[in-house]
Amino acid sequence: MSETTDLVERSLSADAADRFTERVEHQADRLREAIRGGRLDNPDFAVGLEMEVYGVDPDGRLTAVPDDAYEAGATKELGVHNAELNTDPDPFDESGLTEQADRIESAFAAADDAVAPDCRLVNDAMWAIPPEAGSVSYLTATERRDGVVFATNMRADPRYTALDNETLRLCDGSVEFDAPGIDRAFPSILFESLATSIQPHLQIPSAEEFPEYYNAAIRTLGPVLALSTNSPFLPPDLYTDTDDPEALLAQTHHELRIAVFEQSMNVTPSPKVRVPADIDSAAETVDRVVADDLFAPVLREWITDEPRRSFADEHWEFDHKRSTYWRWLRCVIGGDPVGGGDERSLRIEYRPIPTQPTVADVVSMQWLTVGLIRGLVETDHPLSELSWESARESFYNAARDGLAGTLHWLTAEGERTTDSELIFEEVFETARAGLEAAGVGGQHVDSRLDPLEQRVAAGVTPSVWKRRQVRDRLRAGDDLSAAITGMQREYIRRSRETDSFAEWL
Repeated sequence: MSETTDLVERSLSADAADRFTERVEHQADRLREAIRGGRLDNPDFAVGLEMEVYGVDPDGRLTAVPDDAYEAGATKELGVHNAELNTDPDPFDESGLTEQADRIESAFAAADDAVAPDCRLVNDAMWAIPPEAGSVSYLTATERRDGVVFATNMRADPRYTALDNETLRLCDGSVEFDAPGIDRAFPSILFESLATSIQPHLQIPSAEEFPEYYNAAIRTLGPVLALSTNSPFLPPDLYTDTDDPEALLAQTHHELRIAVFEQSMNVTPSPKVRVPADIDSAAETVDRVVADDLFAPVLREWITDEPRRSFADEHWEFDHKRSTYWRWLRCVIGGDPVGGGDERSLRIEYRPIPTQPTVADVVSMQWLTVGLIRGLVETDHPLSELSWESARESFYNAARDGLAGTLHWLTAEGERTTDSELIFEEVFETARAGLEAAGVGGQHVDSRLDPLEQRVAAGVTPSVWKRRQVRDRLRAGDDLSAAITGMQREYIRRSRETDSFAEWL
């Protein structure tokens, strides 16, 4: 029996569930006490970023990312074709945000150079040109060893295998996916690796203020997603209904990543991937994790026999459970603070943004997101009074219809509106206010936000550009497969040869 097989069997045992839950509850008690005692407070705001990418061969086909990328600083993700680039946190000020931009640009360049020329890393939200054997074969290749399912193209990591087998146990061995043009069942969660994203992080200085920022951030999910949509198409050989490509084009979501992630992981009685509810206190974020459905528990001693020395070590099982609390917005408790916090902090992890066409676009979305959340509180904007139901509806409208979706907003005067022009005017105005409150000069703010404002003025996000490309190719005589493949190759070329998506408008 392999080490991975042993870990999966342990993870799925009733004994593990009981022991894991007991530890989570004990660690949660300590975290609540630390939060209420101010021991996770910090002197100021800070920012960080995670960016996911995928690998393609010189022809644009999906390919495994060589280990050279990870030796150059990238980290591994679910699929062998995935990689993630992270920045250490920096103070939320002009120099900190500039350092963030330099770090993510350098990290991408280093990893990309390390895998060239046989592999190239792509800034994109969903791959669409499959390997030579095809998407279905790639995503469904599995084998069973000692009663454990192993997905061939999933990263060889015990945690991923445990997550996969827990999912399969809960959904009777088959994960269903249903979206415009596709109705398929997969024998693994690997199809979640179709999609990639970025996650800006915002450290909030005090636990007392945390709920105000967190609840405000929930109300921004719809507009921010609408501005960033970038995954309207699956690989063409995955579709099960292509009789009317024009109808598929009209019906497909602007951000299929939302459906992919939710349907791949929402197999427990209470859906794990969803818009979170408001909170009344920072300690309530701990309660939410404790109450969340148990999913593939792991005990620390199965991974390492090193003593528990750090804050993170002391709360290892809690943090493991938090890692399966897949809300579109979540709280990260402890670790990597800026400003003298002794390895402790409270951060908002903002999760719904798809990876953007260029590194500069990724940085722009980071600046917009952290500036907007901070600006809403700094300006005492009444957006948090918008009902949670309206905020949730905005989010899913944006995923389905992009900039054309119905968004709900409260203006600075407290008036409800669905006027997108007015909404985005306030989004950018408020983001600027938040960045300026952090001491970021107007010229730097303009350089990052102007390209995003150009999307609104043109009515074109990356998903709109992709849909137009496919429509033009269909009308020129391509079938759906050729149209999507041609679009994707052009996307890859432009993403590598231009500085910003604004140049594509």
